[in-house]
Amino acid sequence: MRFLLYNIRYGTGGRRPTTPLSGYLRRTSATLEAITGFIRSVDADIVGLLEVDGGSYRFHGRSQARYIAHTLGHYHSYQHKYGDSFAARWVPMFAKQGNAFIVRDRIHNERFHYFNKGVKRLVIELELEALDVFLVHLAVSFRTRRRQLEELVALTRRSRRPRIVAGDFNLLRGRRELAWFLKAAGLKDAGGRPVPTFPSWRPRRQLDYILHTPDIEVDRFTVPAVRYSDHLPLVCDFRTPPASESR
Repeated sequence: MRFLLYNIRYGTGGRRPTTPLSGYLRRTSATLEAITGFIRSVDADIVGLLEVDGGSYRFHGRSQARYIAHTLGHYHSYQHKYGDSFAARWVPMFAKQGNAFIVRDRIHNERFHYFNKGVKRLVIELELEALDVFLVHLAVSFRTRRRQLEELVALTRRSRRPRIVAGDFNLLRGRRELAWFLKAAGLKDAGGRPVPTFPSWRPRRQLDYILHTPDIEVDRFTVPAVRYSDHLPLVCDFRTPPASESR
C-alpha cells in the first residue's frame, strides 16, 4: 500500500510569503488542480491532507477535499480543525479550515477527536480494511504540543490493529521531542532518519512525519521535491501483516 502525507496550505501555493498571512489569503483554483494532479501521479491508497479548505472564498465556496476525492474517484473524510471553544471558528474563513483523508477503498468507520488544549486540536481516526490511520496537526507551543502528544499516546493505544499516525507534528525542537513519544506510543518513524520538510523552498526542519506500529513493514520512503505548498510531501510504501496476524 502507499500513503501520501501532504500539508497543502489550503492550496494557496508554495511561494515564500512576504507577510505572515499573505500566503494564506490567495484563491486556489490553479494550485489545487496542480496538487490534485500530483496526488493522482503518486497513486496512493491513502492520502492524509493538512490545511484543507472546506468551502471558503479561496475555492469559490467548494470543499477542496470533496473536489480532490471526486476527481480521483475516491472516498474522503473531512473535519474542521478547531475545537468548539475557539472563537475564531465562527469567522467564515477559519470555520472552513480543516484536515482530510482521501482513500481509495471504503472507509469502515471514522471518528473525530479534539485535544483538550491548543488551537489546532483535531485528530481524524479512520478504520480501514487492513489498518487504523490517525491524522494530526499539533500546536506550535512546546507545552501545549507536549500535552497533545500525551493525549495522542492514550488515544492511539486504544487500537489493537496495525496503525499509522501521521501529520504535521510541529516539532520545533527537533527529533528529541519525538523519541519519548515513539517509545510511549509503540511506534516507529517510517523515514528512519531526519528528513527536512519545511519550508519547501529551502527545507531546514522536519515538521511532517509518518509513524507506524512495528507490525507494518516499510518498503520505500521518499520526499518528492514539489513546491505546491510551503511543506514537502512524504510518500511511504508499506505492507500490513496478514489479517489473521493483526487480530
